[in-house]
Amino acid sequence: MYHFFSYMARMKHIKRWGLMRNTREENIQEHSLQTAMIAHALALIKNRMFGGSVDTERVLALAVYHEAGEVITGDLATPIKYFNPEIKTAYKQIERVAEEKLVNMLPEEIRKDYESLILNRDQETEHYAIVKAADKICAYLKCVEELSAGNSEFEKAKYAIEKTIREMGRPEVNYFMETFVPSFELTLDELN
Repeated sequence: MYHFFSYMARMKHIKRWGLMRNTREENIQEHSLQTAMIAHALALIKNRMFGGSVDTERVLALAVYHEAGEVITGDLATPIKYFNPEIKTAYKQIERVAEEKLVNMLPEEIRKDYESLILNRDQETEHYAIVKAADKICAYLKCVEELSAGNSEFEKAKYAIEKTIREMGRPEVNYFMETFVPSFELTLDELN
């Protein structure tokens, strides 16, 4: 008996943005789906419009599992995770142990396939850079959603994340931000 997918199903119980008041809670399962959709779009945009040659399906799979270890560790808030170099290093080690534990919950025949998605994703610098960009866009969209609902607690986070996104200097990210993100500030009536 293998427990990997049973653990993955628990993603719906891991809440994000734990230190902030939320008008709507978000879990890592729904976050991973949104990140995967946006990462896939970024990969397509990069390939079709900016001369890229990334494997869009690989980017999609990496994004699906980018938070996998959090089913064991929970979601540690970013201000704590990056408070100082020692905490960041220690947390990376904790994440690695959790991810190794998860991968070891798979049959040997498919374990290597998941290792490349969960343990060795950083080795795919371009593919995983797109996932990380999508992850930032999702954080920005969460801020937009909360601000639209009248929750000013996300205001500083929105500007900090927006600055980080701009500094990436990735044309596919800039295109996505200009083309798709403005509609997230509209109501359903305005979208229709």
